[in-house]
Amino acid sequence: MIVDTDSPYADLDAYAALPRVSGLRLSPDGTRIVVGVATPDPKKNRYVTALWEVDAAGERAARRLTRSRAGESAAGFTPAGDLLFVSSRPEPDDAEGEDPQAALWSQPAGGGDARVIARPTGGVRGVVVADDGGIVLGSSLLPGSEGVEPDRERRKRRKDAGVTAILHEEYPVRFWDHDLGPARTRLLALEDDGDLRDLTGHVGLALDDDTSWDVTRDGRTVVASWTVATERGGHRSTVVAIDVESGERRTLASDPGHEYGAPRISPDGTRVAIGVTRRSTADDPGDHWLGVVPLAGGPVDDLTEAWDRRPHSARWTPDGATLIVAADDLGRGPLWRVDATTGEVTRLTPDDGTYTDVEISPDGAWIYALRATVAAPPAPVRIDAATGVFTALPGPAPERPVPGRLEEVTATAADGTALRAWLALPAQDGPAPLVLFIHGGPQASSNAWSWRWNPWILTAAGYAVLLPDPALSTGYGAGFIRRGWGAWGDAPFTDLMTLADAAEAHPGIDASRTAAMGGSFGGYMANWIAGHTDRFDAIVTHASLWSLDQFAPTTDTSDYWTREMTAEMAAKHSPHLSADAITTPMLVIHGDRDYRVPIGEGLRLWWDLMSRSTAEHRFLYFPDENHWILTPRHSAIWYETVLAFLGRHLRGEEWRRPSLLG
Repeated sequence: MIVDTDSPYADLDAYAALPRVSGLRLSPDGTRIVVGVATPDPKKNRYVTALWEVDAAGERAARRLTRSRAGESAAGFTPAGDLLFVSSRPEPDDAEGEDPQAALWSQPAGGGDARVIARPTGGVRGVVVADDGGIVLGSSLLPGSEGVEPDRERRKRRKDAGVTAILHEEYPVRFWDHDLGPARTRLLALEDDGDLRDLTGHVGLALDDDTSWDVTRDGRTVVASWTVATERGGHRSTVVAIDVESGERRTLASDPGHEYGAPRISPDGTRVAIGVTRRSTADDPGDHWLGVVPLAGGPVDDLTEAWDRRPHSARWTPDGATLIVAADDLGRGPLWRVDATTGEVTRLTPDDGTYTDVEISPDGAWIYALRATVAAPPAPVRIDAATGVFTALPGPAPERPVPGRLEEVTATAADGTALRAWLALPAQDGPAPLVLFIHGGPQASSNAWSWRWNPWILTAAGYAVLLPDPALSTGYGAGFIRRGWGAWGDAPFTDLMTLADAAEAHPGIDASRTAAMGGSFGGYMANWIAGHTDRFDAIVTHASLWSLDQFAPTTDTSDYWTREMTAEMAAKHSPHLSADAITTPMLVIHGDRDYRVPIGEGLRLWWDLMSRSTAEHRFLYFPDENHWILTPRHSAIWYETVLAFLGRHLRGEEWRRPSLLG
């Protein structure tokens, strides 16, 4: 039953058509902002991203810059202001039917047609531009390929021979939704004549899918995160400096007990800001802080180790005196100033926003970012660097009021820990059924907009949605994470039940009609809830962990998960051990191409339910989706199925199979 029929959140096709803004970039002169805007293709089989220009001064309306069936993503700007973007769209002279790889394009600042400036066979990612115009990018080349052209020939021979096999010599072999290898990332320098020069050669997993890099303003040195293998199939991240002329590499930060990554070089080229992570163990969740290391070499200064938050996405101010970082905090994601010498931290943005894609104007007076909240999707803003006050810029996506209102719920755990959650309430009067929405991660926070798990579709249908941050969530300090570390079925579970109790006491909630749902770690919690309480009328579990002893060695990053999921932890906290106790109807959802939580988890869960229970369970299976359901049509089917399942068990409605499912 749809309640708010005037909202695009009440029409799944209208919701899928809403423009989705991402990937903000600022021009060198600070006058132009470029963002990506994703909308469905005509068949609604995928989202296509076009680039739009936003006026940094906030005076002119946004205007569209690119248009193609393949779509584009912003890569940056040249010193002259030409826009660089990555796209697999064909060039005018490409042969009909040719399947081009993602290439680097340049669109002149003064207008005119874009042209390809680099098209390596392995695609393009991680483009960085030096002040002298030098460009360094990442691309995947086959082992043994000495350059882009030899790689093109080797790929053709492999394709013509019908070979898809991959011979692995190191771990991992998959990542999220795709196979790794046989091609591996290398760093390439774009020469003045248009050739691409290989800076690293084949280095295996060293430049993995999480690798990022930066380049000094003079273009002479690249600093990159660099993965090294450890014993028993493990690996850890270090940071290296690479001389662009010679390819000589030296290590800047490496320690067996720590991970280093996300390097950002200071404006004067003497220091590098890096993320520092103390590696987790079975008893210690580790921690994360901001460090600074001299580019010439020397010890890492653990700048914010004493700060009980987890900073990320660091950006230097133009004078090099301060770093602007983002860090989750009490259900928000504000920006912070960090003194680059003392490590003193000051909150910059005072509002409820969560900020991403941070860029700083050349004079340091303004900060540009995408701002989102639980009730508002990402949109470009300009932030006064002195006061932290933001101004919304005229972006490419019109504002769409959500169908309901947002409140905050607080409670106290049995151990005295303060707990909180967001509560999204429908617009209509009268008590509403409650749906407990559990975030993934688990080290994450329900502090921003989500297109994939959007609570406002449920409020438009008349449900209230609770968005809790239980133990293991970020933004509450290391102790809050430690409460749930290695004990997922303890404090995270009791925190969720405590916050659900608090929400059910709200006058706008009908406590007699409740459901729980979650994805990934949230799916684990949904499964755990199913086996440990019958208080809910229905449970939706998406991409969920079911048998921990099966999950840990089959996920794509086993070396991380097995550090926490010991045999003892799995024996105590695996949901599958409580399968016999489940009486609540469950909707199981899983994608076959999910390598983070492999399909075996969903298949085993489904069999355990069907072989034990007579409840009205359902299994929504996507053969060609991954950890997330990303295509517009499938996303609509996902929501339609969830709403039908909730309507059946919370409202007594007749079960209705989505029409496109037959």
